[in-house]
Amino acid sequence: MDEISPGGEPVERFALGHEVSEFGPVQVTLMTTMPHSILTPAPIGLVDPDVFHLGCVVRGGGVLAQDDRHADLGAGDLVLYNPSRPYVAAFAPDGPAHQVLLLRFSRSLLPLPSREVRHLSAVRLQGTRGIGALSSQFLLQLARRMHELTPSDTARLATLTIDVLGTALADALDAQNAVPPHTRRRALLAQVHAFIRDNLGDAHLTPGAIAAAHHISLRYLHKLFHQEGHTVAGWIRERRLERCRRDFADPHLAAHPIHAIAARWGFTSPAHFSQAFRAAYGLSPRQFREQRATVHAD
Repeated sequence: MDEISPGGEPVERFALGHEVSEFGPVQVTLMTTMPHSILTPAPIGLVDPDVFHLGCVVRGGGVLAQDDRHADLGAGDLVLYNPSRPYVAAFAPDGPAHQVLLLRFSRSLLPLPSREVRHLSAVRLQGTRGIGALSSQFLLQLARRMHELTPSDTARLATLTIDVLGTALADALDAQNAVPPHTRRRALLAQVHAFIRDNLGDAHLTPGAIAAAHHISLRYLHKLFHQEGHTVAGWIRERRLERCRRDFADPHLAAHPIHAIAARWGFTSPAHFSQAFRAAYGLSPRQFREQRATVHAD
């Protein structure tokens, strides 16, 4: 959809680039843009009034105003708006390019009353505290990893993305009871997963530290993973091994020692890492790297 000026002319976009993915019924766009402003009247007939946008500021900041509300936004903050009604958006003029993760979805996906959701337009959802911070961590991780996700990955993440949206907005409305328990549980688990991925290189990433960061008990953290057929430590180890395997397959990292790559992803014991890698992939790290080098050479 083109943004429209008060006189009805399309506004020139100052986008440097964008990446679009479909997460089931949620369209996700990672947009990089130069500072500019957008002022729209209601584009009647152009936009479904039941469609909402939620933006997560990845880098930079700005302002969004709608329905007599005004949100000053910084990195990590979330904001909801309805593009079928007039709004003003401006990216801060200072600094380099800005980056925003924009989620487009139907209000019917949310377990919240329509009138209540509309009350959240242009309300800043802080990305530094409470549920807003956990939701922000998940979306920021999504922005960082979008280029790595396959269609099957995005299909699996669709439900989690919707759950995170619903939980963040319900919390902003102070209406947690409007969100079913299983939705809150899945959203929390998605946020925990994002936190773990963001901290894989920390050798002190323990179940206790993860539980404390999310203000839940250690017992409940273990229960969340057990319900999915995993252990916390096992899930962390699998993600770390995946990162090491990816780095070993990268010809640009061929000169990096095996132990250095293992340490980069949180493995403190070279012997333990070698055993875990062989158990997961059937080859030692050295054998795997030599095999990938032969493939690249061919």
